[in-house]
Amino acid sequence: MSLRRYAARRLLLLLPVLLAVTVVTFALSHVIPGDPARLVAGINAPQEEVEDVRGELGLDRSFVAQYGIYMTRLVTGDLGTSHVTQRAVREDLREFFPATFELAVAALVIALGLGVPMGVLAALHQGRFADQISRLIALAGVALPSFWLAIVLLLIFYRNLGWVPGSGRSSDIAVQTTLPRITGMLVVDSLLQGRWSLAKDALWHLVLPAFCLSLTTLALVIRMTRSSMVEVLGQPYVASARARGLPERRVILVHALKNALIPVLTIVGLAFGFLLGGAVLIEKVFAWPGLGLYAVDSISYLDYNAILGVTLVATLSFMLVNLAVDLLYAKLDPRIRL
Repeated sequence: MSLRRYAARRLLLLLPVLLAVTVVTFALSHVIPGDPARLVAGINAPQEEVEDVRGELGLDRSFVAQYGIYMTRLVTGDLGTSHVTQRAVREDLREFFPATFELAVAALVIALGLGVPMGVLAALHQGRFADQISRLIALAGVALPSFWLAIVLLLIFYRNLGWVPGSGRSSDIAVQTTLPRITGMLVVDSLLQGRWSLAKDALWHLVLPAFCLSLTTLALVIRMTRSSMVEVLGQPYVASARARGLPERRVILVHALKNALIPVLTIVGLAFGFLLGGAVLIEKVFAWPGLGLYAVDSISYLDYNAILGVTLVATLSFMLVNLAVDLLYAKLDPRIRL
């Protein structure tokens, strides 16, 4: 099967998965205790006003009727209106998702940029200092809660030392809001428009939350890279490459690392979905205006349309990243292409 046919087949399989996600999420959101109409009208609002709001929101209809109306709108690209922000959910997602996506991508870059070299060094120096340090970092990444680490690092590097900015995406909110929007990612948009000082400031704001978010993924990458490299270094083709007198750097980077990265890529797609979901607490600590804060507010006010919109976007992003990882397998290992 060619890569194009495989990609087309996987894209078609997205449809039943997304349909199942809408059914499950719609059902779960409607069994959560609480009355969205009461929240919108106000706690002390008279019952007549609450009933009017319930009718406006369509909550006076049966569950099947509500789901049918939602799916009819969804087919046309209409995700409904948020009764919290009083805007179309599509517009809210367009505003908030790029911030979370930028944070998740930065965290993934940090995890891979640090985790792969540390895993390789640990495999090359088994039982030595580099190996022990990598194991310590991997253990800390799994054991330490990200939100707790974020608070501790804020106290140390922001409050006490003043080395990094505290919260938000930029020091100048006015410049951030007036910057022409291209991708919604502040660092990328600043670079595309030649706003170098703003790009530097936005990148500096991104470092600490991205590092805190990446810690768990960093631990997984280190452990996976180390175990995969240890296994690959014992293969006959690596010994044959060394016997032919090839430079050690070429043996490690070309013959060993390229094959060792295939299992590492397996966790990249899963890690990206974890980063999107785990960004909620980090966004709360760093006041990061992303999808996580939007999702928390939506759940607090039982904003059904917003909850479904966030779930669909997160699911679609997760599946597309996994598809990209699967296609990348074939580039690294021609045997998988068959």
